[in-house]
Amino acid sequence: MAKPVRALNDRQGAFVCSSCGGTEFYEDKTRGESICTSCGCVLSDRIVDTGPEWRAFTAEERNARARTGSPMTLTMADKGLATTIGWSDKDANGRSIAASNRAAIYRMRKWQIRTMVHSSQHRNLSIAMSEMDRLCSQLGVPHETKETSALIYRKALAKRLVRGRSIEGMVSASIYLSCRIHKIPRQLDEIVTEAKVNRKELGQCVRLVLRNVAIKVPIPYANDLMPRISADLNLDGKTVQCAMGIINQARERGITAGKDPGGLAAAALYIAGIIENDRRTQREIAEAANVTEVTVRNRYKDLAINLQITIRP
Repeated sequence: MAKPVRALNDRQGAFVCSSCGGTEFYEDKTRGESICTSCGCVLSDRIVDTGPEWRAFTAEERNARARTGSPMTLTMADKGLATTIGWSDKDANGRSIAASNRAAIYRMRKWQIRTMVHSSQHRNLSIAMSEMDRLCSQLGVPHETKETSALIYRKALAKRLVRGRSIEGMVSASIYLSCRIHKIPRQLDEIVTEAKVNRKELGQCVRLVLRNVAIKVPIPYANDLMPRISADLNLDGKTVQCAMGIINQARERGITAGKDPGGLAAAALYIAGIIENDRRTQREIAEAANVTEVTVRNRYKDLAINLQITIRP
């Protein structure tokens, strides 16, 4: 191994290897060394260990020695920072609490529960986060997307957009917008199926949040829906790749403007299935994409005419 040398600092603040000029390093935390991945030069042999001062070899031992709780999360009304008095009549060491102190601890526990939800905003968050847990579980939404939806709802609550509207509608709108931000294929009708609101109310809440909350929501594309629809139809990879190529060509020519992404994805998969000899009926594709058969026919005719694709019967 080369002799340890100091890394140079460029103008942007990133470290540069003084031997080869590389900017990518590997940190060997066991030896405390920072090594250049290009030439193998040791740039530093004294890395500060920011971890705990204790060691643990099992999960039980790690939990017993940890002095911190669970990380802060926006998906809980109190962000996971509240302290609760347990119902057990034993102290931290496992010894039984004296009978003379049990009455006082019972009173403290009772008033602690009563004062947990004291403001209207906190009560609103308690109901909203419970509904968000249920809806995200039904839709199979990942944890990162759930955190983003909780952040969107908190911003809407801070601007008093929830007042006069149902909590379920605003929660559903936050989850829908979060799925669009993370490019997760969830359509409006899918959320309506699991939510306790109708499509009209959900659409109104989505437009309200977009107008008043400072968030950047990308435009939904048909390619984002391809993986889910193709998985439901059990299509081959070549068929999906061909369908994405059709959508990209249509986007370059401006054919997709103002069209429903679900209908475009369904039509592209129908055409790609014919081209790759991996056919599916219009009814099967329409049910997988949550659109009507008429929409599939209209979209695939537009794509076939504008892209000059010959459809074999």
